[in-house]
Amino acid sequence: MRYTALLISLIIAIYSVGYSYAQSDKLILKNSEYAWYADRITQGEYMGTALSATHLSSNFEKERSGDFKGEWKPRYDLSRYPQLQTPFLLENALYNMSLDEMVNAIEPDSTLRTGSGFPGVWTRDVSYSIILSMAHLQPQVSMHCLLRKVDRLGRIIQDTGTGGSWPCSTDRMVWAIAAWEIYKVTGSREWLEKIYPIIRKSIEDDYLTAYDEKTGLMMGESSFIDWREQSYPRWMQPMDIFQSKCLGTNAVHVEALRVLGCMADIMNDTIEKEKYDKRSKQIITAINRNLWMPEKGYYAQFLYGRNYHTLSPRSESLGEALAILWGVTSVKKRAKIIRNSPVCVFGTPIFYPEIPNIPPYHNNAVWPFVSAYWMHAAAMAENEAAVLHAIGSIYRSAALFVTNKENLVLSTGSFRGTQINSSNMLWSLSGNLSIVYRLLMGIQFDNAQLSFKPFVPKALAGRRVLKNFPYRKSILNIEVEGYGNKIKAFYLDGNKHKPVIPETLTGNHDIKIVMADNNIKSQDINLQPTVFSVETPVVEKNDENYLCWEKIEGATAYQILKNGKTYQTIKTTRFHLPENAYGEYQVIALAENEYASSFASEPITIGNYLTYEVEEFATKSGKRYKGFTGTGFVNIDKDDNIMIKIPVDIEEEGNYAIDWRYANGNNTIADDNCCAIRTLRVDNETLGVSIFPQRGMHAWENWGWSNSHQVHLKPGKHIISLSFEPHNENMNINVNQALIDQLRLMKLKQ
Repeated sequence: MRYTALLISLIIAIYSVGYSYAQSDKLILKNSEYAWYADRITQGEYMGTALSATHLSSNFEKERSGDFKGEWKPRYDLSRYPQLQTPFLLENALYNMSLDEMVNAIEPDSTLRTGSGFPGVWTRDVSYSIILSMAHLQPQVSMHCLLRKVDRLGRIIQDTGTGGSWPCSTDRMVWAIAAWEIYKVTGSREWLEKIYPIIRKSIEDDYLTAYDEKTGLMMGESSFIDWREQSYPRWMQPMDIFQSKCLGTNAVHVEALRVLGCMADIMNDTIEKEKYDKRSKQIITAINRNLWMPEKGYYAQFLYGRNYHTLSPRSESLGEALAILWGVTSVKKRAKIIRNSPVCVFGTPIFYPEIPNIPPYHNNAVWPFVSAYWMHAAAMAENEAAVLHAIGSIYRSAALFVTNKENLVLSTGSFRGTQINSSNMLWSLSGNLSIVYRLLMGIQFDNAQLSFKPFVPKALAGRRVLKNFPYRKSILNIEVEGYGNKIKAFYLDGNKHKPVIPETLTGNHDIKIVMADNNIKSQDINLQPTVFSVETPVVEKNDENYLCWEKIEGATAYQILKNGKTYQTIKTTRFHLPENAYGEYQVIALAENEYASSFASEPITIGNYLTYEVEEFATKSGKRYKGFTGTGFVNIDKDDNIMIKIPVDIEEEGNYAIDWRYANGNNTIADDNCCAIRTLRVDNETLGVSIFPQRGMHAWENWGWSNSHQVHLKPGKHIISLSFEPHNENMNINVNQALIDQLRLMKLKQ
C-alpha cells in the first residue's frame, strides 16, 4: 500500500513538472465563516490544506477517529483515470481524493457502495451519482448497479420510502435518467434495448398509480427527502405523503418521460415517443401552474393536505435545481430561482426555512451532492456568485473533513450533530468530481457527440489540463484556458473546430479551449441566516363549535384555511366555526420573519359521512384484533378477497371523497416495502388506486385511513369496488396485504 501511494505521488509529480500552481495566499472566496484560498480552506482556528496534489491535512478535530482521519493520501493507483493539472493545488488534491474514494467505493461484485457506512446499492443514490459523474468514470460498474435495482417483474425498484416504499415514494424514476446518461456515454445499442422495456413498464405503472388528473402532477414523497418529520409536518400520515405533489419528484418524472421519448425515437417507436413527450410537457405545465410562486421568485416545496391542498412555500433546493436543469423553467425563471432562493453561509439548505425541534439530517442540513446540482443549475442561470458559493461549500467540507461526507449541519457547518452520516459518500464524491468534468471543463454528453460548455468563474481563471479522458473509442487530452462562460476559440489537434466531438472519433486527440474571458453579468444570491419556522399548531374542535390550539411561540397571528384557501386571519387561539361550517379547516401560525410561518395544521373536517362495514360484503377475517368498527374486518391479500364490491345508495347529488379505514402491520412506517395497493372503481369507472401503507411493526390494531378519491355521484345506487390488478404489484411482490374495516364517503362542498 505504501509503495502504491508513493508510485501515485511520483506519477502525478511527473505530470506536474513545469506546471506552476497559483500563489498559496491567493484568495478565491471569503465570507463571514470561512475563507477559500488556492491551497487551503480556513475557518477560524481550523484549516484544511493541500500539501501536494496527493496529500490533504486538516486540524478540524484534534482526535483522529473512524469519522475523522485528519489526513488523506492515495490508497489506490489512479493513473488509469483522467489526470488533472490546475493552477489551484486544493482543487487538484480534492479531485484526486474524490477519485481515490470512488475506487474505494467499488465493491468486489462490481457495484458501487453507497458510502463507507452504507453498504449496498440504493436506487436514488447511485442514480444521482451516475448522472453527476459515474456514468463516464465507471460505465460498466454503473450498468451493474442499475441492473441490480430491477425486480423479477422487470420494474425499477423503489428501495426506500415512507409506509412501505412505492408508491408512497415514486422517485425511483431517476434510474431512467441515469440509464440514459450511460447510453449517452457509451452509445451501446445493447444497453438501450435492455433498459427501454424496464423504464416503459415502470413509467406506465407509475402513471396508473401516482398520476393526479386534477392537478396534472405526479404524487409521491419528495425525491431523496424521505424521512417523514424531517421535511413534512408531524401530522402527515404515509397516505398524506403519498398524496402530496412535490417539486423534486415531479422534475424527476418530467425528465424520465423526456428521456423515454428520446429512447423511443432511437427505437423507431414514433407513437410511444409522442405519448411520452406529451406527458412530460403536461407535467411541466402543471408544475408551473401549481407550484410556481411569483411573489417569491421560486417554486414551492409541495402541495399537501387531505381533500383540499395548499402550498408549502418553503424552497426545496434539489427540486429547484432539477427544474432548471431538466427544462421545467423558462430562461427568465432560471435566473429568478437562483437569485431568490435562500442560501446560507455554509451552503444551500435542503429546504428553507428549517423545521423547529427536528434534529439535523434533511432538516437544518447541507448535502454536497445537492450543492453540486445547485451549482450546475446556477451555471445554466449564469449566476457566477451562486456557482462560486456552491463550489466553496463543497470544497470547504471536503477539505476540512478530509473526505466526502454525506451531509453537514446547516447552522454550524460541522458533520457532527447530524442524525446519520458517512464518509466516502458516493453521491458527494460524484458531485465533487463533476465540478471539474461538467463545470470547469464543460464536458456534456449528447446522444451522438460530446460537446463543451465550460463555466469558469473569474476567481478560478487559469489553465487547466485534463489528460486521458475517454470518450467512446477515443482518448482526449483537454485544455481549458481563461475564464467566463463563452468560448473564444476551440481547437481539435491544432485546427479550429466547432466545440463538439463526433462519436465516430477514434484514437488519441488534443483539444484546446480558449475562453473569451467575458465578465458574466453580476447577479446576487439571497444569503440568509439559518431560520427555523414557528411550530405548527395542533388544532382541536371542542363541544362549543370552536377550533382551539395552544399559543405558538413567535407567532404574530393565525391564518385560518378553509378548503385549502385563506378564510380569515385572527390574533386569538380560538376560532368559532360559522353555522354553515361545512368544509376542511386548517391553521397556519404566521411569523414576523417572512420565511418563518408554520406548516398548516392537520385538517379538521366538518361534514356528513356515509359509512359501510366492509365485512358485510366480503368474507370476514378470523383474526382477533381490536379497534375495528362494526362486527369485524376483512383481510385482503393476493389470494384473499381480490375483488370486493359494495353497493351504496346516494340520496344527494354531488362530489364525494371515498376512502377506507384499514390497518397494515407488516412493518414500521420507515422500513420494508409492503404497502398494499388496490384498484378503486365506481360503477366500473376506474378512479385510480387506494393504497394502504404500513403503520407499524405488528400494529394490526393501529387503524387509519387510506388516500381518498373524489368522484361526482348522482342520486341512486352505485357499486364501489376494490380489486387487485397487475399494476397493483408492490415492491415486495410476495406480501401485498392489509385489513379493511370500513368504506367512507364524504360529501364535499360544491
